[in-house]
Amino acid sequence: MCGVLSAIALSPSAPVLVPELAGAAAAEVADFRVAALTAAAELPARWIAIGVGADDQVISPDARGTFAGYGVDIPVALSPEESSEISALPLCALFAGWLREQANPSARVQVRVYRTDHDADTAVALGRALRAEIDDAADPVGVLVVADGANTLTPPAPGGHDPESVTVQAVLDDALASGDGATLTRLPSGIVGRVGYQVLAGLTEPGPRAAKELMRGAPYGVGYFVGVWTP
Repeated sequence: MCGVLSAIALSPSAPVLVPELAGAAAAEVADFRVAALTAAAELPARWIAIGVGADDQVISPDARGTFAGYGVDIPVALSPEESSEISALPLCALFAGWLREQANPSARVQVRVYRTDHDADTAVALGRALRAEIDDAADPVGVLVVADGANTLTPPAPGGHDPESVTVQAVLDDALASGDGATLTRLPSGIVGRVGYQVLAGLTEPGPRAAKELMRGAPYGVGYFVGVWTP
């Protein structure tokens, strides 16, 4: 059987969605947590997660990590096998592992981390290359995009407050809701997960067959979007 990109789940990379890390905030973000698990449940048994970080990195499904750096020692694994030592994993990988364990414990996840300073053309080219790789795979592949929007949407937001970012976030949310990859290629640097979304644009050129929004909002001043794209 030839490889096929079967579904794409979109989720924020938000530790607050993990109940043990959220504390009293768990109830406030419960709808986002349910939506993220619903989106991830649409993926097949093989996942490739797309996220952003300090360096380009490919993390194998054998990796294991922990949320200890976020306040609670919650171990996560990228596959059902527990064959390796705990290692330091970026947030996107930790969150992908947590989603896998909750939504499809038998799944295996490879994580592709992309440097946050890639320009749009480079990110789109990386997405095209990843699509070619998936098309050559032996089994169906699902993609999980773990990315946040603007982190400057309210006065207490972690990135400070930029009122103009509210409009930028709305443009991003609308693009993700409608499958508008062209708009994703023009996102400004103030979008935390910009490069991940631009890799998504290259991955799905000229656009997905369908796009479905599950949740959007800005808890704690950070733009969150949850949805599913059908390639």
